[in-house]
Amino acid sequence: MYERSSVAELTESLRSELNRYPVGGKLPSSRALVERYRVSPVTVSRALAQLAAEGLVVTRPGAGVFRAAPRTAPAPGDTSWQEVALSAEGAGDVVPRSVDASGVLACLAAPPPSVIALNSGYLHASVQPERAMAAALARAGRRPGAWDRPPMEGLPELRDWFAREIGGAVVAADVLVTAGGQSALTTALRALAPPGAPILVESPTYPGLLAIARASGCRPVPVPVDAEGVRPELLAAAFEATGARVFVCQPLFQNPTGAVLAPGRRAEVLRIARAAGAFVVEDDYARALAHDDCGPLPATLAADDHDGVVVHVRSLTKATSPSLRVGALAARGPVVDRLRAVQVVDSFFVPRPLQEAALELVGAPAWPRHLRTVAAELRHRRDVLAGALRRELPGLTVPHLPSGGYQLWARMTEGGDDGSFAAAALRAGVAVAPGRPYFCAEPPGPHVRLSFAGVSGAGELVEAVQRLRTGLADGLGPNA
Repeated sequence: MYERSSVAELTESLRSELNRYPVGGKLPSSRALVERYRVSPVTVSRALAQLAAEGLVVTRPGAGVFRAAPRTAPAPGDTSWQEVALSAEGAGDVVPRSVDASGVLACLAAPPPSVIALNSGYLHASVQPERAMAAALARAGRRPGAWDRPPMEGLPELRDWFAREIGGAVVAADVLVTAGGQSALTTALRALAPPGAPILVESPTYPGLLAIARASGCRPVPVPVDAEGVRPELLAAAFEATGARVFVCQPLFQNPTGAVLAPGRRAEVLRIARAAGAFVVEDDYARALAHDDCGPLPATLAADDHDGVVVHVRSLTKATSPSLRVGALAARGPVVDRLRAVQVVDSFFVPRPLQEAALELVGAPAWPRHLRTVAAELRHRRDVLAGALRRELPGLTVPHLPSGGYQLWARMTEGGDDGSFAAAALRAGVAVAPGRPYFCAEPPGPHVRLSFAGVSGAGELVEAVQRLRTGLADGLGPNA
C-alpha cells in the first residue's frame, strides 16, 4: 500500500472515532496508534497533522493530542458589493477579462475514491518515478547553496539541459526556467499579445489555454485540426482575417486529438506565421509521453526555426508528477527580454530546491528507465481502453488512435450530448471530460476525452468501460 493511501485511511478512521472523546479529551498515544492500526510512526504523525489542520484535534508538545472544541462559524457578511466591482470595466477595455476555469477543473478535480478517473491529465502514482524523485530531492537539498536565490532565468545547468532537449540552434541563453507548462503559456501570451488582441488556437484545444487567453483579455480564434494537425490553408486565412500576431499549437500528440503535425505542414506553418509577422507558440507538452510503438519523433518546430518565429514551451510535469512543476520557455531575439520581464514580475523565479531536484532527476540513470516504462505502459493502456470501447460502447468512436500522449478523443453518435454523458458517467462511478470546453467556438459534434494515465492500471480501464455500458444505458443513449 502506498504511504499516502495509509495516511488517508488512518485519517478517516480517526476522524470517525473522534465522537468517542469529549472536547478536550486525550486521544491514544502515537505508539498506541501504531500498534493498533499496524502502521508506521510517520503515517500516524501525518494523519494527526491532517486532523489538526482541519481543526479537529489540538497537539500539545509533551502532553499529547486532544479533541478540539468545535469551530464556531463566523457571522456571514454582505459581499454583494463585489458583484459590481468585479463586473466593472474600464473605458479602454476592448474584451472583458473573465476567468472561467471550468474546463481546467474538469481535468484537475479529484473524484471520490470509488470513482474511476478517466479525466486526469497526470500519471497515476503507480507510474510516477516516486523513488527517483525522492532521491533527487534529497540530493538536491544537500547541494551547497541549494536554498539560495537562483538566477532569475533559472539554473544554467538546467537551462542547458532544456536547450539540448529542444535541439536545433537553441542554446542555454535562449531558455527561461518556468513553474511548469501552464505558467510558461501564461507568460508567453502576456508577453506576446496585448489585451483585446486575437490569438489563433487549434480547434479543439486544451481548455487551460483558452482560460489563459480569456483571463488576459484576449480573443481566442479557432483554426481547425484534422488527423495531420492544423490545416495550413485555414491558418493562413485566419491570420489574414484577424490580423493576429500569435498562433498557439501542439504539433506533437495534440491535446485532445492526439494528432501529429504532418511533415509537409511543418515548414508551411512556419512560413505562414513568418509572412504574417506572427509568433508560433509551440506547446511541446507530451514529447516524453511517446508510446513505444510510435517510431522516431519529429524534431521540435523550434529546432527548424531560423528567424525567431517559435516560442517553445516544455515541461517535466506530465512525465513525472503534478507537483514537479518545472518547465521552460525558449525563444530567440528581442522577445526573450520581454518573456523574462513578464516572468520576473509575475513570480520572480522558480524555487531553487525544485530546480536542483529536477536537474538531479534528469541526470540520474533512473530517468531513461522511467521514460521507457512510461512509453510501454501508456501504449498498453491505450490499446486496452480502445479495445474495450470497441467491444462495449459502439456509440463512441475513436477516429484517431494516437501514438503518444495519455488520452483518446471519442466522438458520440449524432444527437448525443457530452454534458449529459459526463454527468451520467459520474453517477455510474466514472469521471470523464466533456468535449465542449475544448472548443472556443461551436463544436462540430459531441465529443468526450477519456484519459488512461490517471488510473492504477489496465484493469481499471476495463472496469470503467463496463460501468459505462451496464450502468448508464439510459443516460448514454441506445448505442452505448
